Amino acid sequence: ESFSLLNSDEIPDDADAVLIYAPQSDISAEETDMLIDYLVDGGKLLVMAGPTEDGTLMNLYGVLSTYGVEGTDGIIIEGDREHYAFQQPYILLPDIESDDITDPLIDEKYYAIVPIAQGLTVNADYVTALLTTSDNSFSKAAGYSLDTYEKEDGDTDGSFAVAVSVEIGSGGQIVWFSSSYLLDEMYNAYSSGANLDLVMN
Repeated sequence: ESFSLLNSDEIPDDADAVLIYAPQSDISAEETDMLIDYLVDGGKLLVMAGPTEDGTLMNLYGVLSTYGVEGTDGIIIEGDREHYAFQQPYILLPDIESDDITDPLIDEKYYAIVPIAQGLTVNADYVTALLTTSDNSFSKAAGYSLDTYEKEDGDTDGSFAVAVSVEIGSGGQIVWFSSSYLLDEMYNAYSSGANLDLVMN
């Protein structure tokens, strides 16, 4: 069911999980604190949130940075032809790392297709990178205003994670995909349903 953080003091105890899907604007600092409190108390958070036309959702990504994962401003461009689809270097074909969430895709030799994604840098041992770009990838600082796929001054070298799983003490967990378009019907169809399978896993 739908739930607004704006008119509540806390996330209900009977919430099995909270899903944040393709937000176009940022949350407040108070909402950030509410989500962190929920996670500390054993809550589960599933997020699909990539870059927006206004840039990084700083407060929302602040939830992730609390647990050792930093978002890189901009949009990932993949420089390795085997790691992007349809001649569009922002439509990523990331490497799939072994985990309970991803092993079914690996076993069936499926690819996840991750379009318009934000780079994630993992700085903690309790974080598992589920999907990663190649060493030839980089983040275009211009974001949605980019006018070239070539690397320029100010762009950030990869590789990056584009999906992570974070285990938090007391049973809390975050699974985060850094693209808002992961479940778009077109891209899910291109992946033969692998994107939806990945999210359901």
